[in-house]
Amino acid sequence: MPAHRGAGARRVVQPTPAARLSTPASPTRRAATGLTLVAVGVVYGDIGTSPLYALKQAFAPGHVAPTVDNIYGVLSLVFWTLTVVVSLKYVALILRADNNGEGGLLALLALASQAVKGDPVLRRRLLLLGLFGTAVFFGDGVITPAITVLGAIEGLEVAAPGLRSYVVPVSLVVLTVLALVQRQGTRRIGRYFGPVMVAWFATLAVLGIVHIAANPAILWALSPHHALAFLVGQPRVAFTALGAVVLCVTGAEALYADLGHFGKRPIRLAWFGLAMPALVLNYFGQGAMLLEHPAKARNPFFEMAPGWALYPLIGLATCAAVIASQALITAAFSVARQAIQLGYLPRLRILHTSVRESGQVYLPFVNWSLYVCIVLAVLVFGGTDRLGAAYGIAVTIVMMMTTVMTYFVIRYRWKLPWWLCLTATGLFFVVDLGYFAANVVKLHDGGWFPLAIGAAMFVLMTTWKQGRRLMSERLRDDAIELKGFLEAVFANPPARVPGVAVFLVSDQGTTPAALLHNLKHNQVLHHTNLFVTVRHHEVPWIAAEQRCELEPLGHACWQVTLNYGFKDDPDVPEALALLQGQGFVVDEMSTSYFLSRDIVIPTMGGGMADWREKLFAGMHRNAAAAADFLNLPTNRVVEMGAKIEI
Repeated sequence: MPAHRGAGARRVVQPTPAARLSTPASPTRRAATGLTLVAVGVVYGDIGTSPLYALKQAFAPGHVAPTVDNIYGVLSLVFWTLTVVVSLKYVALILRADNNGEGGLLALLALASQAVKGDPVLRRRLLLLGLFGTAVFFGDGVITPAITVLGAIEGLEVAAPGLRSYVVPVSLVVLTVLALVQRQGTRRIGRYFGPVMVAWFATLAVLGIVHIAANPAILWALSPHHALAFLVGQPRVAFTALGAVVLCVTGAEALYADLGHFGKRPIRLAWFGLAMPALVLNYFGQGAMLLEHPAKARNPFFEMAPGWALYPLIGLATCAAVIASQALITAAFSVARQAIQLGYLPRLRILHTSVRESGQVYLPFVNWSLYVCIVLAVLVFGGTDRLGAAYGIAVTIVMMMTTVMTYFVIRYRWKLPWWLCLTATGLFFVVDLGYFAANVVKLHDGGWFPLAIGAAMFVLMTTWKQGRRLMSERLRDDAIELKGFLEAVFANPPARVPGVAVFLVSDQGTTPAALLHNLKHNQVLHHTNLFVTVRHHEVPWIAAEQRCELEPLGHACWQVTLNYGFKDDPDVPEALALLQGQGFVVDEMSTSYFLSRDIVIPTMGGGMADWREKLFAGMHRNAAAAADFLNLPTNRVVEMGAKIEI
């Protein structure tokens, strides 16, 4: 039986973020070393596998001829792209724009939208822009596994040309196994990611050093004048090359997305201490080899290796490709969960794969949807040459969205001078725009694929958001004000039964339909009634002591607001247990949870377009149960239906 010690004034807790991160703010040297090792595997898996296909794509037949001047120009572009885009933009600037220790496009979108909340029109446009970038990220999550695994298995063509026909089937087998093991989570195999990727980067460096030693003149490509001469002297050829050169920074967004897992220092140490030197050495090694053997441009990475090392290199490359794919798929799970909690996607079934790390989740629907799209990409494109065009456009869109969001954060949140903000982000935006333009011309060659995925996700996300808004408006129009209703009820009170009734209500202050049905059909009221609203905020974490807002309504009725960040897992029973510290003792066995199961009825006219209303109704009908999403005990839940026309 619940009890309370008086009914004081409303206790309001402002939902500020908790100082709760996965890593300490100032890790010890030993801890930093361990985090750096893990970061090598998780953060740099994608960008670390780009040597498999970047220069191959640049010097593919019909693109850039592997002449001496072109090789120097392309390598110079590669080096300065890594320097400007990764080292300066992401590592030096964007890593500073953390949302209470968390990174990623959604976290940056939350910061930017908060910074301009005084301008509703601008905020709405930024939200749409950020949502589109997030939608395209799912396209990136499809292309990355396809191109990295294909790039690794294509080494078979170099080892034995007769094995060409086995590349696609073997790639599909690897990708199928990868999809099957997602349910197990990354905890069991994640410990090997770091060592495997360290071995991979060491191999990249050794292969590069061997060929650079044979032709050290290639190091002159470090000078930016080669890139400028290439751009000015051969603008058309250079424009074509840009579409492939950008592939050397695929995965750079992982630097920011994984900020909350590792912190700034380990990510920076891993980049400057291992990843960047190894990548530069390998790219320049490929260039040194091409100066002597231009014909090897068909697959310069695997052509670098001696014959005896080809099969072991293919095996190591496949492991690295799987790790890169795993990182992107896991990131897609995380982004999908954040989008659900921010109200941009319907509830999906979420399984936790680790009892220690709440961030390690598995979403079956997302996993198998990605798998179907990945298989489709492999079958449609069949190789890294055509997939390169699809990959480039997805990467450049995400990079541009990140740059735009960063401007609004440093200008309106950090309050830096406008000229400094414009200069800092303007350079990066021009670079991003140049790479985007170079990839847009490949729209018909494969660039349409991630755009189609992004457009579909954007329609789903905006339809769900707008549909939920229309539902809330309709419910609000038909709703009865809670306080007035309770006063009327207790003027002639019904019979009261022991126990706690928890009514989940989306719109605070309104009478839940479940309460109306309960009074109408059962004609009883529980001894204690809690009217609970779950709110998600644009911060990653909400501290436990800031979880609840409590307001007494009289007659043992209470209005409760539960606050969660977009990386928190909603758990209503756990949150209500915290009320014990505020005067409540909630007995789990005597508590019942009442939910309203709404059935959406599309109607002609008003609201959204007819097809979008039908789409929303289908999404709403197939969403995971609210009881599961809120972690309610299944044997204590009572659901009552209601129809809503939109």
